[in-house]
Amino acid sequence: MPRRNNRAQDETRGDVSRAFRPVDTVQTYAGGQWTVRVLRGNADGKIYTCPGCQQQLASSLPHVVVWPNDRLGDVTDRRHWHTSCWRARDRRPPQGSWR
Repeated sequence: MPRRNNRAQDETRGDVSRAFRPVDTVQTYAGGQWTVRVLRGNADGKIYTCPGCQQQLASSLPHVVVWPNDRLGDVTDRRHWHTSCWRARDRRPPQGSWR
């Protein structure tokens, strides 16, 4: 009878919570460094205004949150962008009083 290769149980296998944690990246825009966090959406029901297009952005939609890299603890500088608007920020700069 052939021998079975029983692998030791890896406790991290099956834990998908790490895959859904927000990952922060630093990107350059308008001569500064910006921290960008990709969010997958939630059921909070909050509505934000995207600085790129000035349209409403529901928290249930996947989007990005952007803030100046030099002010990590200041939540008043965070802005929620549509992902496509953030990608087009060089062609379509933010409107309103965001800067």
